[in-house]
Amino acid sequence: MKIALFSDIHANLPALESFFEDINKQKPDGIYCLGDLVGYNIWPNEVVNLIREKGIATLSGNHDAVVGVPTEKVSGAFTNKILKEDVKDYLLSLPEHIRLEFKIQGKKTDVLFVHGSTYRNNEYILEETEDSYLLEMMDAAGVDVLCCAHTHKPFHRAVKTETGFKHVVNIGSLGKPKDEDPRGCYAMLEIDQNSELISGKGIAVSFNRVSYDVEKAAKAVEESELPNSFAEALRIAK
Repeated sequence: MKIALFSDIHANLPALESFFEDINKQKPDGIYCLGDLVGYNIWPNEVVNLIREKGIATLSGNHDAVVGVPTEKVSGAFTNKILKEDVKDYLLSLPEHIRLEFKIQGKKTDVLFVHGSTYRNNEYILEETEDSYLLEMMDAAGVDVLCCAHTHKPFHRAVKTETGFKHVVNIGSLGKPKDEDPRGCYAMLEIDQNSELISGKGIAVSFNRVSYDVEKAAKAVEESELPNSFAEALRIAK
């Protein structure tokens, strides 16, 4: 089974449209969005409505969870100003976690999708996060594979346990990468009869990059009330 995971679109409609063009070629068996549909650009309504039209199961990101809340932060204030009421209601109804259960090599295997961490949607799970903390988190949640986002930097880590490995996958950002590659990033998780948790390579994960019109997205920021620094961040992917 091929599962496509994307997140942190941040109101970047050109990036989302290019993602869907690429996904049509990849033909995954399932598609999930791990949150942060809004913030930092001018198309929050269009991004949300396109994802809704596609019927994609979606998590609440930290930006999504606070829409409508008064704020002095320029991104949140701008989003609140232009967000339509039905879009706000949709964002505030999103779940925090999505769990899938597989039977791999005859053993039940739990895969959990979160935005930040199992504890908070604004917690950063980094490539250098300590193994002991990751195992504590996954053991408490009862999961073998944890897929997260929020940092805008993709990675896949196999964390050794007493009996095998647990896996942590940060899927990066589709609309606002911070790994110095301005192309949108999403992850493809593959689970089949050959998957197992005994070795560190038992789960297949790939990170796909999507080219899109970065200048269109950047200029949209520059022509809006948002700071020009948001536009430059798209161009240099930081």
